[in-house]
Amino acid sequence: MRLYFLRHGLAGDSTTWTGADEQRPLTPEGVARMQVSARTISALALDLDEIITSPYVRARQTADIVAAQLGLPVTAHAGLVPGFSFPMLERLLNTRLQAGALLLVGHEDDFSQLIGRLLGGGRVVMKKGSLARVDLLQLQPPAGILSWLLPPKLLASE
Repeated sequence: MRLYFLRHGLAGDSTTWTGADEQRPLTPEGVARMQVSARTISALALDLDEIITSPYVRARQTADIVAAQLGLPVTAHAGLVPGFSFPMLERLLNTRLQAGALLLVGHEDDFSQLIGRLLGGGRVVMKKGSLARVDLLQLQPPAGILSWLLPPKLLASE
């Protein structure tokens, strides 16, 4: 199985946002960059089975932009909120054992920690709008190799 991790795009500043954090949206720049990134992601021909996103607005917006470009539906998953852990990932994967490729859209520092753990250790940094691919070598427990990590500047360049 191939796991793709997409961190949500540029969102409003959490220190000045006055609403609930789960309602904090992408900025207009974040939307524009993600639209360009979605075209790049489409060109990569990832052959995804499913896009699964955090229900937080900024992640859902990111997933919807990519899904529109790829022509795929989006599934919101309550567990993909900040705090998404390795046991939660195991449970999610156990419900999709037949999938060949999943795109998870979510948050930091969850994704960096999960990728590091999937690799058996190491430090990975997922900037806003980054996309990483981990090829799972086993599902029980999940473990794999990092095939690539694309920074947002590369994804969002035309």
